Amino acid sequence: MSGFSADLLVGKSILVTGAGKGIGRACAILAAQCGARVIAVARTRADLVSLRQLAGQNIEVWEEDVTNESFVQRVRALKELHGLINNVGTNRVAPMLEQADQDLDDVVDINIKSMYRTAKAAAAKMTESGGAIVNMSSQMGFVGSPNRTLYCMSKHAVEGLSKAMAVELAEKHIRVNTVAPTFVLTELTEPMFKNPDFKKFVYDMIPMKSLATTDDVANACVFLLSDLSAMITGTCIKVDGGWTAR
Repeated sequence: MSGFSADLLVGKSILVTGAGKGIGRACAILAAQCGARVIAVARTRADLVSLRQLAGQNIEVWEEDVTNESFVQRVRALKELHGLINNVGTNRVAPMLEQADQDLDDVVDINIKSMYRTAKAAAAKMTESGGAIVNMSSQMGFVGSPNRTLYCMSKHAVEGLSKAMAVELAEKHIRVNTVAPTFVLTELTEPMFKNPDFKKFVYDMIPMKSLATTDDVANACVFLLSDLSAMITGTCIKVDGGWTAR
């Protein structure tokens, strides 16, 4: 568990979206290992079944699409909620002049609108008990990059949203932060690194000369959900190996 206490999140109910694969899956597993009651949300039943088998009884699974109103209402119907890892996101990689309007709509709907609605519903459940929200950002929320105008736009929006939420919700004892990974090696990104030019571009930009792992990102998220970060809000942990320090 990377040094975290097994009772770090005991007594806390944590919602993790995009929990079927990659970063979200690692976050759900680590939160459960730290004692939280985890609600893991994903669209694919098989991913949720395997997650439940792997992580045990601390995880409740929801087969839901976060862009649907039914999901938002389900969050609002929870009896209590102490934490959210708002992890769902998408990307459309192409030169700006070739991006289709549908690509714009897809990225805005998933990366911005659904994140806002999920955070709003979660915050409404935290107003009495307080809580912590982690919105998944990216190093691309701080820099620009070729062929990623839509993604950079959406992640800059995540950073602005999170700062505004942090200021507005502070008096309700709700903390809001972001985690901003560099490229993370997953089943989805692994084929990208078979392109030697792309691999060289990425590694040349990271001073530490390595990619992040899903556990690296999960560690940052769980820290921000825990009381270890009780005075931290409105900021970002960049898990980027130094990319944005250049």
